[in-house]
Parts: sequence; C-alpha cells; structure tokens
Amino acid sequence: MIRTSPDVVARRLEDEIVLVNLTTNRIFSLNRTGGRYWELLDEGLEQEVIVGRLLDEFDVDRPPLEQKIADSTAQLRREGLGSGT
Repeated sequence: MIRTSPDVVARRLEDEIVLVNLTTNRIFSLNRTGGRYWELLDEGLEQEVIVGRLLDEFDVDRPPLEQKIADSTAQLRREGLGSGT
C-alpha cells in the first residue's frame, strides 16, 4: 500500500497536477491520468478501488493500467512522493 507523502504539495493546473516535494524542492508534473491516480491515492483509497475507478473513468484495459500503476508507484517511492508498503 502506498500513501501520498505529507511532505508533498499538490495543485491542479488545468489537466495536470503539479507536485512539489518540500523536502527536496523538486517539482513534478502529472498528466491527466497520473493526476487522477494521485488524487485517488490522496483520498486514501485502496489500490483495487483506485484501479476500478480509473477503469471507469478512462478508456484503458486492466493489464496495461495495472502495469502503469506499478511503475508509477515505484517512481513515487523513489522520488519521495509516496510512502508505505
């Protein structure tokens, strides 16, 4: 399970979300899908609920979505934007 880091500030700017890691001062930009994933994470939802919501909201198949989520989760952890098991 991953959670958004309390050291990150997020702001929506049109179709993307900009993240600022307050610890490193690094800035990240998430596209529409990635931004929605961040919003759902920030709500504290479980991964399976997030997958279901994204499948409902976007025209995407489950296997590539699950792979993208796994890749994004790993990157969020590497960059200090998310934490958890």
